Amino acid sequence: MPRPRRVMHDPTAEPEPFDPAAFPGLAERRRADGGAASQRWLELVASTPTVIADGAMGTMLFANGLMFGDPPEVWNLSKPDVVRRIHRGYLDAGSRILMTNTFGGNRMRLSLHGLQDRVAELDQTAAILLRSEVDAAGGDALVAGDIGPSGAILAPTGTLDYDEAVDIFAEQAAALVAGGVDLIWIETMSDLLEIKAAIEGVRRVSPGIALITTMTFDTRGRTMMGVTPEQAVASLTAWGADAVGGNCGNGPDELITVIERMRAADPDAVLVAKSNAGMPELVDMRAVYRSEPSTMAAAAEAMRDAGASIIGGCCGTTPAHLQAIADRVAG
Repeated sequence: MPRPRRVMHDPTAEPEPFDPAAFPGLAERRRADGGAASQRWLELVASTPTVIADGAMGTMLFANGLMFGDPPEVWNLSKPDVVRRIHRGYLDAGSRILMTNTFGGNRMRLSLHGLQDRVAELDQTAAILLRSEVDAAGGDALVAGDIGPSGAILAPTGTLDYDEAVDIFAEQAAALVAGGVDLIWIETMSDLLEIKAAIEGVRRVSPGIALITTMTFDTRGRTMMGVTPEQAVASLTAWGADAVGGNCGNGPDELITVIERMRAADPDAVLVAKSNAGMPELVDMRAVYRSEPSTMAAAAEAMRDAGASIIGGCCGTTPAHLQAIADRVAG
């Protein structure tokens, strides 16, 4: 399969024109549902200068026996006790925003396993599992509905039509909202057009729900599709994200620079850093990440000092990493 053509975005360009009805502004979002849709989010970010998010779900599922190539979302039904135990580990480590086990829970990705008709069941169950664990721990943390990439490349570079992508993401968002999430977290995106479609899909379902968006800057300071941190923060905030930043990638050093550039481009944005635990190494057909909890904690402090106010971990991070991060930067 040929590698997708990279679209080199101008780092100083303004976001393309968009329909404000599909991307409501801040005042309109805060009025939606009488303000209830974003209230818990606003309370959390006002309560502490640094909010600790969670770490990797996939890493922990593999440690519990998930096989390479199997859809993690099925475990929401087949092994809910394992999924809940992973969430509890991050809660006990100090995480205040936790993501559902739904990274690939859209119909295009699930169709690879013949599960395209079970989007609502898998995603809603994931939200209910996390909500139950958060409530059992006192209810102070927020439940974030996790939305990852569609699994296809949007036209004109690829074949997925924009309107179909919006519908795909709206279907997943609807299931997550029905399951009781506090916010939506769109993550690991490389294409501005795809993340725009995801945002529009979320807003179709819930105009006021809080929304975090993160892209992956793993190609010499850009995403795979050529997006710079400056272009990302300008576009994502214009399209109605409450917080923006980076996740995944090649390790914490790369993401520190991304946060620095985003902060310089937008001094007022709420910034998010969720780095991998170093560069992955392939061992017995599995990715292994070598960064120790102390290394990630030191990097988290640098991310905080660079301007990030929501800090967690991505691939390779465990509750031990998040505990070290929380001890270093929380409060």
